[in-house]
Amino acid sequence: MAQILLAVLLVLAGGYALPDLARWRDFSWLQVWLAQWTRASGDAARPRFAAALLPLLLFVLCELIQLVLGHVLFGLPGFAFAVVVLFYCWGPRDLDADIEAVLKAPDSDRRVAAVQALRADDATAPLAFESAPLVEATFTAALSRWFGVLFWFVVLGPAGALGYRVVQLLARHPGFADGVDATQSELLERTARILDWAPAHLVALTLALVSDFDAVIKTWRDYHAAHGKGYFTLDLGFLGALAKAGIDADVEAGDGYASDVSNPLVELADAQRVLRRILVGWLALIALAALIVLTH
Repeated sequence: MAQILLAVLLVLAGGYALPDLARWRDFSWLQVWLAQWTRASGDAARPRFAAALLPLLLFVLCELIQLVLGHVLFGLPGFAFAVVVLFYCWGPRDLDADIEAVLKAPDSDRRVAAVQALRADDATAPLAFESAPLVEATFTAALSRWFGVLFWFVVLGPAGALGYRVVQLLARHPGFADGVDATQSELLERTARILDWAPAHLVALTLALVSDFDAVIKTWRDYHAAHGKGYFTLDLGFLGALAKAGIDADVEAGDGYASDVSNPLVELADAQRVLRRILVGWLALIALAALIVLTH
């Protein structure tokens, strides 16, 4: 667990100190793999769920590499491999940079253009420059870029982080749509929601702790009561509702800043601060787990 914490800290520090390294997070090779695999034996002979099986193949391959490297030179190559994979799967765009681009845009036109980088992908509808959609999109982006990757890295190591990122890309990135038919797309989307379920709930719980607890918990109950599906479903729309409630409560309380909930820039800036608090909270939990492991 201590190695996991150190790997995460190195990735965060590297991303902050050397932002240009983010350009290496290029998954174009995955498009090539997908195209070659689905065309390998012709349409009649190829596996029915070829695209859906690709994340599993990469997960197993990554796990084998980690297993081999973990027994070489006291595990140092394995640790370095884990750091590289986590850094590669983080993002791939820098969320803080995208938020800062919106906050520091010199005019409204460039601000609206910068906002579009917070969307899940280019296939979704343009994002309106309004408080609610802006906060919801920011938290959704944080789930995909930060917390989903971090959760599965902690649980399953670098193979978990890579598997999560590949599923997200195949399920939701328009660049992979040509190699995924309707049946596989539905399976991949369901898998992506399953992988998002645990980190989304953990983000919600941490949000309640670092923001207005009563507002977040009340909104959580009201959301599920209104939709009538219960807590154990793949409907993750609650996260956007909770994010808006928590940010509104923070802004209304002042929290040391302007208290205008109708101002999208004010809410976006507070969302960025809250997301950083959530990330720090997760790191604190990992550090606590590492301490417990070291003392036993």
